[in-house]
Amino acid sequence: MLTLHRAAFLLPDPADPTAPSFADGAVVVRGELVEALGPYPELAAAHPSARVRDWGNAVLTPGLRNPCGQRLLERDYHPDPREEIGVEPVADGLVGCTDEARYGASARRGLQRMLGFGVTAVAGPFERASVRTAVARSGLVALPGGAGALDAAAPDADAVGASEVVGVLDPLAVLPLMRAVHGRVAAGGRADFAVFPVVAAAGGVEPASGGCLATVLGGRLVYRRR
Repeated sequence: MLTLHRAAFLLPDPADPTAPSFADGAVVVRGELVEALGPYPELAAAHPSARVRDWGNAVLTPGLRNPCGQRLLERDYHPDPREEIGVEPVADGLVGCTDEARYGASARRGLQRMLGFGVTAVAGPFERASVRTAVARSGLVALPGGAGALDAAAPDADAVGASEVVGVLDPLAVLPLMRAVHGRVAAGGRADFAVFPVVAAAGGVEPASGGCLATVLGGRLVYRRR
């Protein structure tokens, strides 16, 4: 089945300033892959039977990478709502813990929250077997990382220090879009992308930080804001 994701703005490759963008753009997804992308009117005419998800006044971009996954999933604790201690990760809440089940449950909740920020790739390395299993089952792309991932993600050492990035669920809270995205939206590639509210910027439009409208992972809609 074909699904056509429409947004007011489509930025297939924000990391490349020369890459084309599309106003009233769309991405056609078949299975787990992108079949086509471009102006919505052209794609709608070419695929009249496709299911349409119209995200309205939004910007569609590649999914984001979280460069501090190891910290978030193996040191910080993501509370169970039944604990009634809030939803924010508890810094170093897993330090000294030996319960693999607790690590795994916390990681699953943390990964679910990342999806709400448009994250489709997360940096390790992950030492805990339960965390590795949680990442694998989530469908997110597992990236090699550690300090190197922070260095690669930061626009420059003066603008964003590692201490500011560590422990942040929302990559757009600390990184510009061009450094926060993972890969690009391209025909034949895996359909990993996110849809964000729009904010005006000097160079045009950008996704707003603070959470996305939808996240698509391997062609599946895995998160949608209620």
